[in-house]
Amino acid sequence: MGFFSSKPKTIFPWKNITSEEQLRQAWDQSSELPAVFFKHSTRCSISAMSLARFEEKWNTEEHGCTLYFIDLIAFRAISNALEEMSGVTHQSPQIIVAKKQQSVYTASHSAIDAREIAQILRKN
Repeated sequence: MGFFSSKPKTIFPWKNITSEEQLRQAWDQSSELPAVFFKHSTRCSISAMSLARFEEKWNTEEHGCTLYFIDLIAFRAISNALEEMSGVTHQSPQIIVAKKQQSVYTASHSAIDAREIAQILRKN
């Protein structure tokens, strides 16, 4: 494959979190449907690479969860609130998976693995 791919880019179903109230609602809703939070720094090439790799490997139709996106540059206070809710120390980039208002998986940087997250979501 060349530098430019002819494969059409899928529009990813992220729900942007732009307020602490939205974050609280998303966290509470993880009681019914698992939540995947991606914390992304728009100024970091490693974060961009991790995000692209996750989106490339993720099958948006296969998993029963909601995908949430947090822009760390614009909304750092939301990231801090997620750290407090989840008990997971902040890193960037970072994924936190919540089920029943509990953090059940976290990874950062190159350890973010869409297939591993899919396995976690398949477990009860």
